[in-house]
Amino acid sequence: MQHRHPSPTRRSRTARHRVQAAGAALAAAGALVLAGLPGSASAQSDAPSHTSPTPSPRDAAATAAVAKTSPEVLKAMQRDLGLTAAQAKARLVNEAEAGATAGSLQFALGRDFAGAWVTGATSASLTVATTDARDVAAIEAEGARALLVRHSVAQLDAAKAKLDRAAKSIRTADAPVWYVDVKSNAVVVNAVRASAAGKLVAAAGVDADLVKIKKTADRPRSFYDIVGGEAYYMGSGGRCSVGFSVTQGATQGFATAGHCGRAGTTTRGVNQQAQGTFRGSIFPGRDMAWVATNAQWTATPYVKGAGGQRVGVAGSTQSPVGGSICRSGSTTGWHCGTISQHNTSVTYPEGTINGVTRTTVCAEPGDSGGSYISGSQAQGVTSGGSGNCRSGGTTFHQPINPLLQQYQLTLKTTGGGQDPGPGPGDPTDTWAAGSVYAAGDTVTFDGATYRCLQPHQAQPGWEPPSTPALWEQS
Repeated sequence: MQHRHPSPTRRSRTARHRVQAAGAALAAAGALVLAGLPGSASAQSDAPSHTSPTPSPRDAAATAAVAKTSPEVLKAMQRDLGLTAAQAKARLVNEAEAGATAGSLQFALGRDFAGAWVTGATSASLTVATTDARDVAAIEAEGARALLVRHSVAQLDAAKAKLDRAAKSIRTADAPVWYVDVKSNAVVVNAVRASAAGKLVAAAGVDADLVKIKKTADRPRSFYDIVGGEAYYMGSGGRCSVGFSVTQGATQGFATAGHCGRAGTTTRGVNQQAQGTFRGSIFPGRDMAWVATNAQWTATPYVKGAGGQRVGVAGSTQSPVGGSICRSGSTTGWHCGTISQHNTSVTYPEGTINGVTRTTVCAEPGDSGGSYISGSQAQGVTSGGSGNCRSGGTTFHQPINPLLQQYQLTLKTTGGGQDPGPGPGDPTDTWAAGSVYAAGDTVTFDGATYRCLQPHQAQPGWEPPSTPALWEQS
């Protein structure tokens, strides 16, 4: 079937209407205060802002974007990203808006879409890549920078999927990391030995034009010994970390890394008291697990921050490439960085892990299972990495939303109503609190059809008409 492109004028007008509608909905309802996600507000970049005598809807939306973010997260962002307090808050606002804008443009551009990312100290610049020059007007109409490239995200994802399949039958220890890098418009293979990367690419049958090989000395490994957040101990010895509190119906527990324990492994809490049992675990392939706790333990919507301060978790909306992210670990404490790539594969000595997110946050052995959070939004649990927090490093986290979906779990959040039902429902039917939605999923709500813009787990109060940063009517 021939691919037909809408005209730039029509596409620009459609995309502009979507963003204007989202902005109007937010200004009228203030609906995203719980989510911490602005529908239309845009924070200024590095220059100091001037407060007007009467707050505008833009000012109100900016305040809403950071209202649920812990001061400890903001302080850690300032320390590790070299930001002022105002810049840290502006960055969260801009990143939330960028995610919604990029999601809307992704659907508008269709198979031309080639990725999106934010740049700048406050993430004030959004770049959206396309394979068709006729898309430039629609992209620029939304205030984003347009970049014309050769390969679409769909082509890059397909190429990476071939590498994932090939890695099941060949050794990849010397080519341990590969990912879709939208900034370079390629599938990048990080290799200790270039020949190993070449063998992987050849075995996969991937067009060499789609791949870039980068030399590295890093050999990522799982973090086993001591992990971040609240520490817990496995029955056979060793220590890992609570990622995020979850529920499965009336059962309470927490999400963590799969390499920390197998199903049936018992755990003791930070106080060495009997705590629970691993109810499910996957490793390698993915790095996800959850522990069901006994009645003496109560799940709370918090992550342990610097100095023992509690950091609130308001949701699980995935942050964009280039966005800020912070990690809690008992070995190294709070550290922040940025998201380098989603959809990354990494080979550890135990095997290959797929679908993790690569970040610039440092970590060290003992940080496994700990929490990654962007603003107030849960991102994932620590899997592994390379380097350290003295000279810098790279880490990988298992995204939280696939983990929640795998085990039919509900994330415990500060928004109230954390137990919306027996568990996530069908993401292709009627909208339901507790369901995990991926970008592109469609639902019905009050007789209308909506399409998901950003991956997240739905919560009471986040109904599609009230959250234009997460849903658009189709």
